[in-house]
Parts: sequence; C-alpha cells; structure tokens
Amino acid sequence: MEPQFRQTTIDPSGRFLHAENDRLRAKGPATRVMLPGGVSAWSVTRHEVVKRLCADPRVSRDPVRHWPAYAGLPTDWPLRSFISTVNAFTTYGGDHQRLRTMMGSAFTPRRVEGVRGRVHATVGRLVRDMSRARPGEVLDLRRAFTDVVPAEALCDLVGIPDSFRGRAVHSIQAINRPATDDRDFMDLTSCLGALVATKYMVKGDDLTSDLINARYGEDRLTEDEVNTALLLMIGAGSGTTANLLCKAVTALLTHPDQLKLVKAGDATWIDVIEETLRAEGPVQHLPLRYAVEDVDLGFDTVIRAGEPIMLAFGAAGRDPVAHGRTADEFDLTRTDKDHLAFGHGVHHCIGAPLARMEASIALPALFAHFPDMELAVPAAELQPLPTYVYNGLVELPVRLRK
Repeated sequence: MEPQFRQTTIDPSGRFLHAENDRLRAKGPATRVMLPGGVSAWSVTRHEVVKRLCADPRVSRDPVRHWPAYAGLPTDWPLRSFISTVNAFTTYGGDHQRLRTMMGSAFTPRRVEGVRGRVHATVGRLVRDMSRARPGEVLDLRRAFTDVVPAEALCDLVGIPDSFRGRAVHSIQAINRPATDDRDFMDLTSCLGALVATKYMVKGDDLTSDLINARYGEDRLTEDEVNTALLLMIGAGSGTTANLLCKAVTALLTHPDQLKLVKAGDATWIDVIEETLRAEGPVQHLPLRYAVEDVDLGFDTVIRAGEPIMLAFGAAGRDPVAHGRTADEFDLTRTDKDHLAFGHGVHHCIGAPLARMEASIALPALFAHFPDMELAVPAAELQPLPTYVYNGLVELPVRLRK
C-alpha cells in the first residue's frame, strides 16, 4: 500500500532554491510536486537516487513516447520549450544513441581544445575593457564578463563568421536573461540557419562543419538536425556557464577565507570550479524525464509508468548523505567534491569539458587583474534568476577597485 503524498507547489521565483531543496529532500527519495501550469511531477533530490535514475534505462527523456499527458499540454505551458524540440536532449533509445553519437563525434577534445587560445584572447580583451572603470565605479560583471565569455566561446566553436558574429553574441546573451524577447531567439535561429547553409557549401575547421560531416553508419544528420543540435549546444552551454562563473565569483567574494586559500596556493582554481558546481550547481531542477515502466525507489516510493520526473541536481550536490553535515557550506578543502552538475549516464553533458576550460581561464584572469574586487551590494540583495530550473543571478554588481 503506497502512502499518500501531499504535493508541494514549486516556487517559480527561484528566491529560496536551497531551502526548497532541503524541504523536498527531507520528504524522501522522491516527492510529488506541482509545477507551474498545474502539472504534477516527481521531484528527486537525493544524490544516490538522482545518479541511479540518470543511468536507469527505465527512465526516458522522450515525452511523445513515454508521457501520455504530453499530448494534452497547452502550447504556452511554461516548460514546453525544454521538452518539445526533438534533439539529443529529448530522445530515447536508438534515436538518442544516433543523435548523441554524431554530436559526440563533432564535439571532440581536439575541437574544444582548438578554441582555448580564443577564450584566452576574449578574456584578455574583456579584462582590459573593464580596467577602464574608475575606482569605486559599480559594474555589472554579468553583462560585462560572465555572459560574454561563453557566448564568444560558442561562436568560436561553431564557426560564426565576423559578418554576423555581433548579432549572434547579442542573441546568445539575450536568451539567457529573465525578460527574453522571442525576437532574440528567432534572430539566433536565423543566424544559425545562415551558418549551416553556408557550411553545407563551404566547409571550415569548426564544429558546424564537423556536424555536417558526422556519420552514424550510412546515416547523416539532416540540415534541420544540424540546426537543432547547434541550438541545443548553445542553449545548454551559454547560460549555464555564465551561471557557473557568476556563482564562483560570488562564492569567493562572500568567503574571503576561501579566496585567501586560492591566493596562497593552498587551493586551486579546479577546486573552486568543482566546489561551485557541487554547492551552487548552475542547473537546479531539470525538466523532464518519464518512467517507461514502474520504478521502485524503495522507502515505499514507486514512480508509475508514464509519470514525469524532475531531477534536482542542485539538491543532490548538497545532500548530507553524500557530503556530510557541512554539505551546504562552500569549502575548497573538501576532499570529496563529487557532483552531478553535468548529469550522469547517457545524457551526461558533452559540453562539460568546454565549460570547465572556460572557467579555468576566466576566473584566475579576473581575480589576477582585480585582486581588490568586491560586491557592490550586500550578498542578501543579489537578485536570483526568477526560475527554479537554473541557479544564477540577474546581475552581479561589483567594484573592481575600492
């Protein structure tokens, strides 16, 4: 006999992400929640269970095949954009393997490493521009730096030409802001469509050309599939990396003892990146997955076939069972910084090496150029992104020089 669960309504404002995660985690390995739009789903918040479900073949990302209620969703449902486009993010089984394999054959370590020099150049240009700020002047680090680094890196990676690079960078930054205009998304789609059409005629040394050349047996990606793959990579890799950079800077500025460890060489920038990913994961709740068949989680909790699942990667990073009583503390000396910020299993983020590389260049350069940088407002006044899906800031006001 299954117990009856009282559903918790997810707070869409994102103001109390960690507190909400703690409450959900305390209810059990999974608990029913009400999402905006009146959709009921299971929220999974414990590290071990999240990791297990990521690798469980009984859990799908395909709403068409495995979520019966999908057909009745209104077209304006707030989370529809996360699940409605057919790509490597929303497919299952053989369909997923085909798309994932071809994307992986293009997104190679060599391709990622090939943009390292350009990331260095972008970061160098940005810190030089910011160096013109007067002592005491307040600057929004999100718009001036943390948004720009991943946007430029992705343009370098996919081969956006100079002729419409400015438009593309603007659109990439715009789609990650709270008040996103549909025109920005359409403009980015237009840029990528033009890019793909050009690369079909004249290949280059870039990821778009690699996607066009990718094969799965005798199969190739269609032009629409190349476009969709690029949108997925940019959508998944721009705002999340910007959030990682924002949260890493904020964590160090609000924990001067930890910043002191880095400056003294007693902690590394890799420690900073991995601890930020664990304690302040850029993705908090990722919609959606679906049970292909009944999944028994133990503790008298069974997710029935066809029910939607939301994995709370942010909550998993702060799980006391995985990280002890200090799980909610930012501690660079922590021995075990294990996290699921990039997912796990067949849907593990293929862009993880790029995000780590960008952060490993951007963060040390920023603090080396501005060792006296400080928040321009009390930490409690920083405005979180108004969403429970991502963990970021609307803006990051700082003074680069006191």
